[in-house]
Amino acid sequence: MCIVSAETFLLWKEKQILKGGDDKSLSLLIDSVGGLSKKDLNLLKIKSETNIRLNTDLDLLESFWDKHLKFSTPIQYLSGISYWRDLKLEVSCNVLIPRPETELIVDIVSKIFKNKAENITFVDLGTGSGAISIALALANPKWNGIATDINKNALEIASRNFTNNSNQSNLKFYNGNWWDPLKNFKRKIDLAVANPPYIPRNIYKELPIEVRNFEPKNALLGGEDGLDHIKKIIQNAPSYLKEKGFLLIENHFDQSTKVKHLFIENRFTNVEILKDLSGIERFTIGRYK
Repeated sequence: MCIVSAETFLLWKEKQILKGGDDKSLSLLIDSVGGLSKKDLNLLKIKSETNIRLNTDLDLLESFWDKHLKFSTPIQYLSGISYWRDLKLEVSCNVLIPRPETELIVDIVSKIFKNKAENITFVDLGTGSGAISIALALANPKWNGIATDINKNALEIASRNFTNNSNQSNLKFYNGNWWDPLKNFKRKIDLAVANPPYIPRNIYKELPIEVRNFEPKNALLGGEDGLDHIKKIIQNAPSYLKEKGFLLIENHFDQSTKVKHLFIENRFTNVEILKDLSGIERFTIGRYK
């Protein structure tokens, strides 16, 4: 714990921004490591005569900021924390940093299943930090949730995130590739969601350094055309989904038409392409037969 005057802190913050970087990233660092929210920061400008309590000292905060500027290390990996929807999630280089656009998956599901009392079994394939599966489980306490991931370290993080964000027990974690660990759930799943690796090889090479150098390659690269994992998920889905079960996939902005055809080829009906808040064709959803 560190106590400094608001005036001292604001001068320190101004000094950091003058080094480079952006105010949003610095505010995220101050929040996740220092424990001072953006709302608190805004109040300081009005009450500059007060003292403030930080979770750590300014020297440590500055060392994190300098590392971010020098190496482009994402703030979330420096702090080990990522905020997503109303969740505070542990993250590491074993998991992707959850993206704001992925939040729409939870909203899409809520529109499909409006009756929260329904006895629904859902699976989040390749859960990573657990963001999607945890959000769905928390929003629907009566649902039976399953989260899979091929990376044991990622699964441990997801499990801790569920424990730290909930006192519920309606989400279980299984280690394995996509559907592989779910042999006991064949034809028992009402809903499957996935945000798989979908970046084509040529685009992966051009990703920003903070993504390419730090986030797990196997959670981003989807093969030559970006569709390797999406194909596997769709082709195997009929063995696990119930009749009229839903599959919802996040895909690259230029893959929607191809993904829609994959759904149709595998006997999905009512296939729709859905846009994110920026108008990008981000999601494809279908119902099995």
